[in-house]
Amino acid sequence: MSVESALASRKSVRAFLPDPVPEAVIREVLDLAARAPSGGNVQPWRIYVLREDAVARLKTVMGTRVPEAPMGEPMEYAIYPKGLTEPYRTNRFGIGEAMYKKLGIPREDKPARLMWMANNFQFFGAPNGFFCFVDKQMGPPQWADLGMYLQSVMLLLQERGIDSCPQEAWAMYPQTVREFVGAPDNEMLFCGMAIGHMDKSQAVNDVVSERMPLEDFASFVD
Repeated sequence: MSVESALASRKSVRAFLPDPVPEAVIREVLDLAARAPSGGNVQPWRIYVLREDAVARLKTVMGTRVPEAPMGEPMEYAIYPKGLTEPYRTNRFGIGEAMYKKLGIPREDKPARLMWMANNFQFFGAPNGFFCFVDKQMGPPQWADLGMYLQSVMLLLQERGIDSCPQEAWAMYPQTVREFVGAPDNEMLFCGMAIGHMDKSQAVNDVVSERMPLEDFASFVD
């Protein structure tokens, strides 16, 4: 698979089959992805991979934790800026509305939307997953490095016929995740990632997010 094909076919999968991904494949991908660019070669990513039994245990933990704290725990960073302006606000809410429309959940049915949101904390049924942490001393340049590393992971998985879903939603439960994986206090949870094979029978996986045309975000300077 070419890089172009992997990039074009990759999407955030929100319903997975139970078939596990071999650990050797996950190890290979995470290792190769470390060739991602890193300013000053700092390599700020810290990865905690959950084996299948650990994924199952965490799903049980979260099955209790989410009803206990439906709005999450004290967060260590804001996933989205307050007062998000256009066109970013429309981009963000557009994909959500497209997804809920495909699921048949109307805007006014907030309980149903919250119940669906809770699927994040079951890794959308994926049998494999990992968490990405970063040392709290790191700043925006190193956070950009995390994105390049995670994108490399997703493209390498796609090349191997494996689907994924990066999940910043996990940042809503930093204390629970930190305790579960044994991360030190100096590390901040950035996101989780679900790994597995897409369940093509689920309508939610038919959703493809739109991208703005090049002219809306790129300027060519003479």
